[in-house]
Formats: sequence, structure tokens, C-alpha cells
Amino acid sequence: MTISKQDAARVATAIHSAEDGTSAEIVCVLASSSSHVTALPVFLAAAVALATPWALMLLTNLAVERLLSIQVIVFCALVGLFGWPALRTRLLPRKARRSIAHQAAMNQFIKRGLAQPKSVPAILIFVSLAERYARIIANEPVASRVPDKEWRLAIDQLIEQIREGRVADGLIAAISKSGAVLKEHFPAAPGAPERFPDRLHLA
Repeated sequence: MTISKQDAARVATAIHSAEDGTSAEIVCVLASSSSHVTALPVFLAAAVALATPWALMLLTNLAVERLLSIQVIVFCALVGLFGWPALRTRLLPRKARRSIAHQAAMNQFIKRGLAQPKSVPAILIFVSLAERYARIIANEPVASRVPDKEWRLAIDQLIEQIREGRVADGLIAAISKSGAVLKEHFPAAPGAPERFPDRLHLA
């Protein structure tokens, strides 16, 4: 699944609207995949490539040079195949996928400046499509006032829409619900500076 420029603009508008009634900030990050760096595709490709010459020796009379050439071709082909994001993700156990996606979310939380000690109240809405992972992470000013369970409805709506292929609609629903929560705990403060741009970040 991908998101168009028009849908990205809709998400940006939703962020702006949600922040109108609160002094808190909403940062939204969409990742196509979180498992960019994993040794599993290389390991699997190497295992199959190492076994290939032995199988061919039993079934054929190919020369050693030919066997080694086939081994290299098999390895390169499988690295490319297993490295394909959709397949690479499916090769990982579910627990590993969630762990990798969670780490990616935390990395974005830090990268976007939400972990700074004196940061304004803010939340990160993070979605990783390949891992089918979504989470809302609140920084310290928000987490100290808002329990995690208050984000549950926003996450449920987000996941439901994404499962049906409506990524933008899911993000917009989550942004709207999150904005309502933030408005209750952090009402708008006149003249409060905006620290984060109203846009969808693609990772």
C-alpha cells in the first residue's frame, strides 16, 4: 500500500485541524517497512546456496566450476528475492516483526525531537505498513496526564481502516480522535508557537 500526494495533503490538513483546539502537537509518520536492516535474507540465501552444489552433485555430473557458478547465481537471486520488503517481512516471526516496528517507532520519536526533556506536549502517530503495526507514543508532558488506554480507540480505528486499504482515512481518523483527547487535557493556548510542521512524514 502507498499513499498519494492528495492523501498526504488530507492528512496534513487533519493534523492542522486537530491542533487548532489544543496546545499540544501531533507528529505523524508513515513507514512502508521497518525491517530495512535484517540479516535473515542473507542467512537464508546463504543456507540454500551452500546446499545447492551438494544436491546437484547427487543429481548431475556438472563440473566443479559450473557448480560454483550456479551457487553464486542462486545466492544472488535469493538475496534479491528474500530482500523484497513484502516477503522479507513475512519471513520474520510475528513477535520479531512487532519488535522491529516498535524500535522503528521509538527511533522516529527521538528523530522528530519528541524525546527532548523540555519539549512541548506532543504525540507521535506511527504506522509501519509491512509489519501492520500502529502505535501512538506520547512524550513526557502528555504521558504524565494521559493514560495509554485513552489512545486505544484511535489505534483501533487506524488499524481497521488500514486493513481495508484506506491508509489515509485511518490516519485521519486517528488524528481526529487523538486531537479530541489532547484538547481535553491541553486546551489551546493563545500565542503558543508551533514546533512541528503539519505534515505526514514518510519513513
